[in-house]
Amino acid sequence: MTVTALDSSSALVIIDLQNAIVDAPTVPYTGSEVVARAVELARAFHEYGAPVVLVRVTARADGSDAAPGRNEIPSLPGSLPHGWDAIVDDLADHPDDITVTKRTWGAFYGTDLDLQLRRRGVTQIVLSGLTTSIGVESTARTAYEHGYHVTLATDAMADLDIEAHRNSIERIFPLLGETGSTPEIVELLAKTRD
Repeated sequence: MTVTALDSSSALVIIDLQNAIVDAPTVPYTGSEVVARAVELARAFHEYGAPVVLVRVTARADGSDAAPGRNEIPSLPGSLPHGWDAIVDDLADHPDDITVTKRTWGAFYGTDLDLQLRRRGVTQIVLSGLTTSIGVESTARTAYEHGYHVTLATDAMADLDIEAHRNSIERIFPLLGETGSTPEIVELLAKTRD
């Protein structure tokens, strides 16, 4: 389904576009393509005075603040390079942007994201970022459960696995909200704000 509406109180939420993550081998778009589209969305939201939220994931070097559950994927060996968790330069340093730091997949758990959005009267979020099936999908699910209208900029997200990306886009996202391209969302935003 193509996105049909944006609330006048929409916010853009950009997931994990940070130094180490955008260099990962993502599909169907590269990290730099996702960043370019997220920048386009952020410019439009800034132009209309709508909130932009930059979500970053981080962890202590010793892993003491990581989610404690067991899983079948081993943790990364060694330490991560300094600055791995910094938001990419193309998106960093806009004075009005809200930065949220998370330590799990989704942007709501253990953060003040919901509080920041509700203080600003936000009723709808537009999501983009990396990766589609993990950070973006987890955040979309929780946004839906919190009662937000959810729009997913499907050309402004990518995944490490094409099948995981397709599953989110084709099967999960239609249950949580509406999907659209960056140009469609920018056009709707302009109509909402005029």
